[in-house]
Amino acid sequence: MFRLTQAPNLAIAQVWADLLCEAGYAATVERRYLSSIAGQLPPDQCQPEIWLRHAEHETAARQLLDDLAQLPQRRWHCAHCGEWVEGGFEQCWNCGAWMPRDAAAPAPR
Repeated sequence: MFRLTQAPNLAIAQVWADLLCEAGYAATVERRYLSSIAGQLPPDQCQPEIWLRHAEHETAARQLLDDLAQLPQRRWHCAHCGEWVEGGFEQCWNCGAWMPRDAAAPAPR
């Protein structure tokens, strides 16, 4: 097993591990519940970690997580309900309508 990275919290760690597994890189979340003893151990040693089963997947797995961190941010107006949607979302949070094709350009950061 090979330690790939630490995650800021358990929810993010599980999303990252699931994404890696879906891409074909066997990954697990370790140190799931170690945050409960933060203070007895240094806090930076209590964060959940993503581990890969095969070290040869490291480069591709790191690239996948880097790509996830670089998702385009958009701001678009939902034609169905009139809601403004911001972030990396392609579906309106209010009514579920999909982003129109002409709004596909990322918003400036």
